[in-house]
Amino acid sequence: MALAGRAALRWGTRLPSPCPLCRPAWLPAACQRPYSSRGKEKLDMSTYPVESIRNFSIIAHVDHGKSTLADRLLEITGTISKTDRNKQVLDKLQVERERGITVKAQSASLFYNHEGINYLLNLIDTPGHVDFSYEVSRSLSACQGVILVVDANEGIQAQTVANFYLAFEAQLSIIPVINKIDLKNADPERVEKQIEKLFDIPTDECIRISAKQGTNVEKVLQKVIEKIPPPQCNTADPLKALVFDSTFDHYRGVIANIALFGGEIAKGHKIVSAHTNKRYEVHEVGILSPNEQPTHKLYAGQVGYLIAGMKEVTEAQIGDTLFLYKQPVEPLPGFKSVKPMVFAGMYPIDQTEYNNLKSALERLTLNDSSVTVHRDSSLALGAGWRLGFLGLLHMEVFNQRLEQEYNMSVILTAPTVPYKAVLSSAKLIKEYGKDQITIINPAQFPDKLSVSEYLEPTVLGTIVTPPEYIGKIITLCQDRRGVQKDMLYIDENRVMLKYLFPLNEIVVDFYDALKSLSSGYASFDYEDAGYQSADLIKMDILLNGNPVEELATVIHKDKAHAAGKLLCERLKETIPRQLFEIAIQAAIGKKIIARETLKAYRKNVVAKCYGGDITRKMKLLRRQAEGKRLMRKIGNVEVPRDAFIRVLKRETDK
Repeated sequence: MALAGRAALRWGTRLPSPCPLCRPAWLPAACQRPYSSRGKEKLDMSTYPVESIRNFSIIAHVDHGKSTLADRLLEITGTISKTDRNKQVLDKLQVERERGITVKAQSASLFYNHEGINYLLNLIDTPGHVDFSYEVSRSLSACQGVILVVDANEGIQAQTVANFYLAFEAQLSIIPVINKIDLKNADPERVEKQIEKLFDIPTDECIRISAKQGTNVEKVLQKVIEKIPPPQCNTADPLKALVFDSTFDHYRGVIANIALFGGEIAKGHKIVSAHTNKRYEVHEVGILSPNEQPTHKLYAGQVGYLIAGMKEVTEAQIGDTLFLYKQPVEPLPGFKSVKPMVFAGMYPIDQTEYNNLKSALERLTLNDSSVTVHRDSSLALGAGWRLGFLGLLHMEVFNQRLEQEYNMSVILTAPTVPYKAVLSSAKLIKEYGKDQITIINPAQFPDKLSVSEYLEPTVLGTIVTPPEYIGKIITLCQDRRGVQKDMLYIDENRVMLKYLFPLNEIVVDFYDALKSLSSGYASFDYEDAGYQSADLIKMDILLNGNPVEELATVIHKDKAHAAGKLLCERLKETIPRQLFEIAIQAAIGKKIIARETLKAYRKNVVAKCYGGDITRKMKLLRRQAEGKRLMRKIGNVEVPRDAFIRVLKRETDK
């Protein structure tokens, strides 16, 4: 049987599904996965009424110890066993472990006994980087309170301020926690004063902990129970469940993470999606602790997962409301649609991989709903997509996840930002049906004659830095066309600067330049600040007078000469030499602003002339020049695909 089974697997024959109890040892681990949660004993969640439930998130700046604190909370409540290997337990993605940052918000249910009462604590660990703030805002919708973690050494930083206001606007209870008090340079008193000055939270409410060593972490759990209110909902109400996250499993379809705002849900229930109006039968419900743990039922106020046979990735919309069949409810408000800050073209390296990449994109955007996808095509790169991201790190992480989770290698074009144009031409207004259009692809940039003004996106940037670096940082901000809006001394060691920036000036390398100027001490965060009028132009790249559509860029007039020169130089290095001369030019309309010349290959036609009259040599050279001129007229410059990839890559070659 074992040999027959191995042969069947080798040749792709379908075997009957083995019983989970008598499954043969030779069956690969992947084949055993559908049974991973079936052998576990189901929990009875009815013993946790709404009054003994607490839903909370951990929020902080990057690298202030959110995931380490989550590990200690999991250990103290007995959710995971105490070992030295418990590092970033909730960071499950490979990209998270490699980069040491949290990318996806992860939830876990903890059971904790306080003063003789059993409590169910639903914890959500959130990312700290500005590019993943959508994950934070989504997580807060399923919570009634937050733990705000601040590093005792670094103090308040830009993302700490942004995350505090996200929680404050959602009217959540905030528990301030000062982490890393075991460090040599820790100064918790200074950080307490910063918290009191900026957030108006009394110093005696701050809890000093060391998440790494476990110092005072138990106090945090007690404070969560005392200060965070239970969810306002009732089990007697009809079922109302919010889908706040979802993933795709090859065997079981879509796994939706849900927060129950009313009623109860169990296996066998018939449910309906408010978004698609499709009906499903529930196959499995459970909690995440942090791995899937099936339960008999989930009740109002609880957070868990649900599998209901959703096979298409489009069926589980994040922000959707689920309700029982024939018991419709008013849908929950869901989440405000996210606005992409950066756009980039994505194309398969080989066009035969197009359908595979399409499938991978659909599944990955199910898990990362902040990415917007539009079909696009290019003469040089073929069919592809125009993707919208929340920032450059978001774009890099998305690309890395495509490679690691779906084994897809892609070409990403240079990032651009969405511009707007106010049309003055009646013909164009009639064509578009509106007088203002958004431009996400430079090829669609309208001519200045038909536009009354161009608008560029702006952001309000917050920089927190030690005072000794202020001079260099102000110079950097002015170089990037920034306008200073505010300057506040948090204390003698920290200054907060607020600047209004054009988005295209900060999107590629501003953060790196800021870190380099401030020796890594400054932190940066930004939020959308609408659009402003700008002197924008479209810069074309010409090869022997023919424009190359893929290399066209939209740029501010003041920066055009430097950018054009850089692009021409890079093209000169990457385009292979031909038998005729190639003129590489950057042009604004009819005006050429930069030029590089790629010299032709030349045969030494005078090599055979040894001695003799000079007129013979001149005759041969003249004939060669005429041949080159003719060849240039009829010759077509083909830019090879790998040259496009090298020119369009994001890193500017220094």
